[in-house]
Amino acid sequence: MSIRHWPEGERPREKLMSLGAGALSDAELLAILLRVGVRGRSAVDLARDVLVAFGGLRSLLEAGRDEVCAQRGLGTAAYVQLQASMEMCRRHLESQLHKGDALTSPAKVRTYLAAQLRHLDHEAFAAIFLDSQHRIIRFEILFHGTLDSASVYPREVVKRALAIGAGALILAHNHPSGVAEPSDADRRITERLREALGLFDIRVLDHFVVGDAEVVSFAERGWL
Repeated sequence: MSIRHWPEGERPREKLMSLGAGALSDAELLAILLRVGVRGRSAVDLARDVLVAFGGLRSLLEAGRDEVCAQRGLGTAAYVQLQASMEMCRRHLESQLHKGDALTSPAKVRTYLAAQLRHLDHEAFAAIFLDSQHRIIRFEILFHGTLDSASVYPREVVKRALAIGAGALILAHNHPSGVAEPSDADRRITERLREALGLFDIRVLDHFVVGDAEVVSFAERGWL
């Protein structure tokens, strides 16, 4: 049966309007994006099939174009819609950070960094550049590495911070293995960056390591 023939209170769009998006299941939310199903399957049925095939919403959103387009009922349009939704979420999180200083919003910083780095299949080293009042200037990924390492050059970080006019930085990188525990190498490069930036009175406020289910803060560990 087509969704338009369902009772009004069970249709995803009407349910969202009356109860809010939080009341919808992952399949119902996905069905709203997909809009239509396939022959013999409603949009909600298709969404359930897709979520089972990918193992959940997160895996679907992090899947590549070829993988998404190969799924029955999906295609380029669906992939574009999913990617656009993800990017809007990232930009919303970034806009929230700009409303105050980074030190008063550690939970928002964690959430934002996880959204930016957790899904990557390679190691990436990034920084949130801040002004002297610790207000966000911008976020940038500075270095890309292999699955298990990234080359980080303190001189280049200093040059970028000076070019932007940053007074402080929050460093971050991901562990594609999913384990957020910092390594000895992570601690060494953090100290090298702290010393190099300190020569120009630029503070390193924190360094976050983004894993699959956890984001570890150097400052909370007492390492900065």
